[in-house]
Amino acid sequence: MSIDTAKAPMASDFSEVSVSATESNGFRVATRVIFPLDADLDVMPLYIDPADNESEASLHPEDVRGRDSVVVRAGARMSLGSYFNAFPASYWRCWTVVRTVRLVVNTSGPGSIVVYKSNARGNRQRVEAARVSGEHHQEVFDLPLETFGDGGFYWFDLVAGEKEMLLESAQYWVPTAGQPHGTATFATTTLNKPDYVVKNLQTMAADTNLRDVVDEILIIDQGTKKVADYPGFDEVKEILGDQLVTIDQANLGGSGGFSRGMYEGATRGKSDYVILLDDDISLEAESIIRLVTFADMCKKPTLVGGHMFDLFNRTVLHTFGEVIDPYYWQPALPHPDQTLGHDFGRSGPREDAIDDAGPRDGGLRATSWMHQRTDVDYNGWWMDLIPVSVIKDIGLSLPVFIKWDDSEYGQRAKDAGYNTVSLPGAAVWHISWIDKDDLVGWQAYFHDRNRYITALLHSPFPRGGDLVSNSQKLDLKHLVSMQYYTMMGRLEAQRDLLAGPDVLPGLLATKLPQIRAAAKDFPDSTLKKEYEDFPKIRAPKPKRPRRQLVENSRTLKMLEGAKAVLRQFRRPRPGHLDNPQTAIAFKDNKWWNTAQWDSALVTNAEGTGIAWYRREPEEMRRMLAESAANQARILTEWPKLRQEYRDALPRLTSFVLWEELFGIEHRPLDGEAPREEH
Repeated sequence: MSIDTAKAPMASDFSEVSVSATESNGFRVATRVIFPLDADLDVMPLYIDPADNESEASLHPEDVRGRDSVVVRAGARMSLGSYFNAFPASYWRCWTVVRTVRLVVNTSGPGSIVVYKSNARGNRQRVEAARVSGEHHQEVFDLPLETFGDGGFYWFDLVAGEKEMLLESAQYWVPTAGQPHGTATFATTTLNKPDYVVKNLQTMAADTNLRDVVDEILIIDQGTKKVADYPGFDEVKEILGDQLVTIDQANLGGSGGFSRGMYEGATRGKSDYVILLDDDISLEAESIIRLVTFADMCKKPTLVGGHMFDLFNRTVLHTFGEVIDPYYWQPALPHPDQTLGHDFGRSGPREDAIDDAGPRDGGLRATSWMHQRTDVDYNGWWMDLIPVSVIKDIGLSLPVFIKWDDSEYGQRAKDAGYNTVSLPGAAVWHISWIDKDDLVGWQAYFHDRNRYITALLHSPFPRGGDLVSNSQKLDLKHLVSMQYYTMMGRLEAQRDLLAGPDVLPGLLATKLPQIRAAAKDFPDSTLKKEYEDFPKIRAPKPKRPRRQLVENSRTLKMLEGAKAVLRQFRRPRPGHLDNPQTAIAFKDNKWWNTAQWDSALVTNAEGTGIAWYRREPEEMRRMLAESAANQARILTEWPKLRQEYRDALPRLTSFVLWEELFGIEHRPLDGEAPREEH
């Protein structure tokens, strides 16, 4: 389907359009081609994918001439088939009313523009090419979307002639089709990270394009180190003015902070969308504009989220989409070939595609999966746009403090008929948890309880599929690993789950202090900085070499598990609890390794402390007995619990309940009848 040229702007219609323009003759900008303002080589592969495969060697910071502009050196080729600059055609084809896109490229100097597309299999196909020359030349390409049913991107390469070629700007435009131009309230929840928040506010204040879609920027400050007191806040407040609002409240966790952002965005009546942003992120401001534009063009109200890159390894993508395995009820990869933690610094979308003639380099590259459209169950709340109409329909977050709140909300929206799209080309940089272990320690309570609650609400299986069995196995692994503090939290989670949904609001502000206060009673949660802070390591008698246990060997794992459990019925040998027997690095702290010792010094995931794990057979057997009883009861009572939690869901996520938790007066929504006084 081509654009109706009787109504659509011609190339000349774009010649007078400024770089910052967003609309012209019934078209609006869907995606700008952009470059990092600081020309940082650490992130450059996310914006430019060099066609000569020389990676960073062919990326020159001085060639970036501005946010929209870059130089291609004489005789060189540069591809914009990169994460931030390839156009995600299949997502626009599937979820929006758009059926054609217009690529407008403005250049100076001699060279060529070559337009490519891919399909869901990663096949690269040349679409069109144009020779260009002269100053301020504009080339326009009309690109249909019919063939992108299952996947695929558009992108273009620049090939310089005998002299350098300057890309002045480029944009992908789409017909407005009578769709509205929405605006958003931004909501950041923060706990003692004012440095990150102020830096992101400075980024927002400096981007005039971004501020065109912003109604208000809300900072929900739940910490003791206030954002408003941090250096630089007053200056950015002066720039943003009334657009910037800070709200102080008690620490109600992520679910409490993000619920407050959703609540304010819905009740203030200014915005079409609320965009949830984590605090410890680095922001690519153009991503937010893309979220809003995409949401405007969707066929129906849709949640639109961004991806997450690793803040400390900036070309590494944490995940390309969030789904829940319905049987095991745990996060899973959307595609079998997908890679967790893909590094765009090594290979981008274009380099991993294959030509029609066959795979390059002798075989299919690892990330051809990226070209298949990834459909998701939810998007993480590091950056997620939620239409206000959806918030008014399905309510706010569950009052669960942290963990599984974003996934539950996405599932609830999906059940109500609202899709979530994780949009390529929209992302933030966030501290990654790949090298952390938040299943151990105080967070274990929230993981176990909230996973169960979410499954009770949304699992399609009569008794949660494999969830109860898996939870019991996790309990056993923690116990044979001498992680008694973690296990204390999991047992507490099971008790609170069985107590029913009505206890959740009362636990929101009190459970974390209670769990953390108990840490002092458990040596496996008491951290010290140096090995010298502990008694000297005294190794036992040398052991015969053990077979290396691989994680995917089910037989060996079952054998080691049986041996680990049997060891719990033996007393530790004399002296083994007086001195640690060994030191275990975090990467080696696997249950099958840790379970063979009576005591060990174990480093934490962050590398900031060491804990002394000591085997306590009586404590282990007591906890194991309670775990078995709890899990059996959960399985037996699943139908009753499921009905209780599902019946309570509208109440637990209501504006009225959250107003009570926030300690604020009721605000009526549009069209809501006044509440009667009792």
